[in-house]
Amino acid sequence: MTNHLFDALFAARLADDRPFLHLPGGNTLSYRQFLDRSAQLARVLVDAGVAPGDRVAVQVAKSPEALALYVATVRAGAVFLPLNTAYMPAEVGYFVGDAKPKLVVCDSAAAADLEPIAADAGARLMTLDANSSGTLSQAADGKSSEFDAVARNGDDLGAILYTSGTTGRSKGAMLSHDNLLSNALTLVESWRFSEDDVLLHALPIFHTHGLFVATNVIAATSGSMIFLPGFKADAVIEALPRATTMMGVPTFYTRLLADPRFTRELVAHIRLFVSGSAPLLADTHVEFEARTGHRILERYGMTETNMNTSNPYDGERRAGTVGFALPGVSVRVTDPDSGNELPAGEIGVLEIKGPNVFKGYWQMPEKTAAEFREDGYFISGDLGLIDAEGYISIVGRGKDLIISGGYNIYPKEVELAIDEVAGVVESAVIGVPHPDFGEGVVAVVVRDGDVDEDTIMQQLAGAMARFKQPKKIIFVDELPRNTMGKVQKNILRETYQEQLTQAA
Repeated sequence: MTNHLFDALFAARLADDRPFLHLPGGNTLSYRQFLDRSAQLARVLVDAGVAPGDRVAVQVAKSPEALALYVATVRAGAVFLPLNTAYMPAEVGYFVGDAKPKLVVCDSAAAADLEPIAADAGARLMTLDANSSGTLSQAADGKSSEFDAVARNGDDLGAILYTSGTTGRSKGAMLSHDNLLSNALTLVESWRFSEDDVLLHALPIFHTHGLFVATNVIAATSGSMIFLPGFKADAVIEALPRATTMMGVPTFYTRLLADPRFTRELVAHIRLFVSGSAPLLADTHVEFEARTGHRILERYGMTETNMNTSNPYDGERRAGTVGFALPGVSVRVTDPDSGNELPAGEIGVLEIKGPNVFKGYWQMPEKTAAEFREDGYFISGDLGLIDAEGYISIVGRGKDLIISGGYNIYPKEVELAIDEVAGVVESAVIGVPHPDFGEGVVAVVVRDGDVDEDTIMQQLAGAMARFKQPKKIIFVDELPRNTMGKVQKNILRETYQEQLTQAA
């Protein structure tokens, strides 16, 4: 038996001296050097008592060594559990207590806070810093760079990723070796990746986008990555002339467009820009194409499924849509109450089926059963529609649906109308308790100029039914976002709950 994921992505590259990571300062790590280090780290894991199927929880800054730890965990037959670096100790405590990892790896500065948390879960704690120092690195130095990957099949777990937990208890999505590998290989074909590609990587690696989409796709093709610690406009603009592709979140592209150095000439040789993890505004699409001549490719994925859909590589990339279902993946739209499939153009819940779909939620069999249909489709919780030509659009999360006076209101529809108003930068529409209607519509708006509530309401009056129009508009300097750029409507509700309820 082979190690399903490692063998497919890396086994043929153990002695490959081609570059894998291009690092700040001009240094480069070859595949051989990177995999030698992952072998040393895998030996440390085994010496620490990590057995096949054990979890390795990791909350560390992005670095080549941190990426090598992911590969080392896979080689050792264990389950990688990356944690957002912004999580506070109490939050980490929940994940560690739930997953019961054998090993917790954190930054040295967090060790004092996380040591008792790890101990309570029966885990050992080691440290890894951004400069490759720490007890984990020290233990790896001098270890043999030979390591036989532990046998794992396609159905074995490769990772657990916890959902954001914006409502209720955060859930651990169990991703198998085949979930991860099948999606990487599908994206290689769909997005035309090859060994000649150099991907500009400025994403975090605790999230499926930067860890599995970007890294696994490049490894599957023997390509290379310009591996930046994070997004900074100066560093990205300096690196773009050496790249052929870039994956990012909408914030990356809006920040680049705000910089006069970001020109058509700078990116003339780039073949593909990909955006995901949050919706890309139509205005950004238009401005980006006008500035660069490139049409951003927008796609749709989830923690539980990796990538589900993509606008076409060849063909029309439509703003406001996430394209078509990827090869081997089925997407349908159903009525949230009856579960019946809806015709083209009607809004319902997106359901997904394919080899990319996760095995279920860690230690939550009842929740897992509730999220799957009898025919194997996963109920995503995202609201969307499929038009007559097959393009899929996301209109919001099911929990964001507003029901006012018995009418369903989809926030995305209202947001798009508000965003059309001159002087509006962006908006977020939420529902709040209302004594007469059940819920009232409230818009939180970022503006650029002196546009006021009356101006917005006047424009909406001719654009949509009265029950969809906000009962209150609140202006803010910026919308709260998570690390992947998604607007955190739960924070808006919490922040303005009293004010909004009174206004409604």
